[in-house]
Amino acid sequence: MKNRVTSSLGTFAFFWIAPVTVAGWPPWYLTRWQIAGPLFDGAASRWLGALLLLAGAAVVIECFARFALKGIGTPAPVAPTQNLVVSGLYRHFRNPMYVGVVTAILGQALVFGSPALVVYAAVVFAGFFLFVLGYEEPALRRQFGAEYEAYCSNVPRWIPRIRPWSGA
Repeated sequence: MKNRVTSSLGTFAFFWIAPVTVAGWPPWYLTRWQIAGPLFDGAASRWLGALLLLAGAAVVIECFARFALKGIGTPAPVAPTQNLVVSGLYRHFRNPMYVGVVTAILGQALVFGSPALVVYAAVVFAGFFLFVLGYEEPALRRQFGAEYEAYCSNVPRWIPRIRPWSGA
């Protein structure tokens, strides 16, 4: 039986395996974290990039904590949550964790002035999109049934709704 301690430890480990790997190593490899010419308006684009990077990271961290503490599980498919997570940012859209990772990558693209990171962010988003459609949503439908169907009917996949969903 899972509890919050084991869920938190598993979530912490998976955090370093998945989002840090996706939003850390490839951006470093592509840029060596060297600042190039700005993609847009000099300092403004770098400040916007820093804001996006911090916001994306905050979203991912908040979502990971929510999975451990509310879902009693991890974001990893091998150790899924016991409860469907429909609180916090998940009341606005179904995939804030993936959006947070892509946002952090786009933030790095602006900070470092890297068109390659913009392309990489698009590839990562495409991979997330295919994973969500091909694996994650069918698995959640099997695990949570009508509860997940109601959630999907009321909460969009990628673009946040303004007013948070309050449940059935």
